[in-house]
Amino acid sequence: MSHQAVQGSDAAKGRFPISLLSLTAGAFAIGMTEFVIMGLLPNVAEDLHVTISQAGQLITSYAMGVAIGAPILALFTNKLPQKLLLCLLMGVFILGNAISVIAPNYAILMGARIVTALAHGTFFGVGGVIAVHLVRPDRRAAAISIMMAGLTIANIMGVPFGTFIGQQLGWRASFGAIVLMGIVSLIGIMFLIPRVQQEKSAGILQQFRALTQPKLLLMLLMGALGSGSLFTVFTYITPLLEQVTGFSEHRVAWILVLFGFGVTFGNIIGGKLADWKLMPALLGNYAALALILVIFNITVHLPAAAVITIFVWGAAAFGILPGLQLRIMTMAKDAPMLASTSNHSANNLGNASGAFIGGWVITHMGLTYLPWAGALLPVLGLLIGFVSYGLERKEKRANANPSGQKLAG
Repeated sequence: MSHQAVQGSDAAKGRFPISLLSLTAGAFAIGMTEFVIMGLLPNVAEDLHVTISQAGQLITSYAMGVAIGAPILALFTNKLPQKLLLCLLMGVFILGNAISVIAPNYAILMGARIVTALAHGTFFGVGGVIAVHLVRPDRRAAAISIMMAGLTIANIMGVPFGTFIGQQLGWRASFGAIVLMGIVSLIGIMFLIPRVQQEKSAGILQQFRALTQPKLLLMLLMGALGSGSLFTVFTYITPLLEQVTGFSEHRVAWILVLFGFGVTFGNIIGGKLADWKLMPALLGNYAALALILVIFNITVHLPAAAVITIFVWGAAAFGILPGLQLRIMTMAKDAPMLASTSNHSANNLGNASGAFIGGWVITHMGLTYLPWAGALLPVLGLLIGFVSYGLERKEKRANANPSGQKLAG
């Protein structure tokens, strides 16, 4: 029996094909390379003779590389076979991290981070398209959530492990471990991912037109607001828990691990709910996220309740991702890979904006107002989601009755 036949058999029986795990491994490696440097900034700064703030620009440049560069790369690689493109992207990812291992100075490390960032967004874009082709139509969001689980597990296990390696063996060893993870993912992609039957690729103008539909742009903004809500609070969660709730630094570390489990749980459940009822699940998730952050304004002063709230908050924040990704890919029929990549770009812009908003709130209002600010953003996202949903329903009615005449009955 051919590999493609096995894939089809798995899908028919409702099982997730093992090939999805190669995408999960790639997402795990990408999650490590994005976040592990946060715990190693002092080591990098000391070794390369730069300030902490300069070392921090390595994080900013990575985010901007994902936000700006990835959609451009996706636009111009759309005609490549998707499996080949995925292999090339993982090759670029491995190369970027390998250069980071041997980077002799700050400028070369910065360049390596930007190169790696280009692979990040486009990997999730093409990976999402492949994932939905590997399963039955009623399990597409769940398949995306399995791929995205690599990103969430990286925050629970990969980042702490990578930080430990970097602190014991030097920060370059952390990037060496990421290179090995990238190689594992590349081998999995080469041998496990089947060749996906592609529809005829749309031209650049047609892709751009698909991406700039008002209802789709609203969904990208909705996603950015969801990410912005998360990072408005999460960027400053350590001082919030230490100074307001009263936890010690050691306990905060374990609470963040619990948050990571919540994130992973929410990602999987969010995928299942989105496969059940996509838009109602997505809108309900935004409403839940806003409510949880409102509650957090109270529980942040109560240690036991704060821990429970943080777990639920993580689940709600990442429960959004699979459904949002699937909806955006579905709406952009002529450019699903570009739309999927652009979603990750929007999320990264939301991350950066959320950190800025949180900093402004702390400066002008105080730490205790962070959850209020975090709750406001998903409320705006919820309103935008309703507008986008309304536009789509109006468009469907117009297509069903092109003459504009009133339907009988």
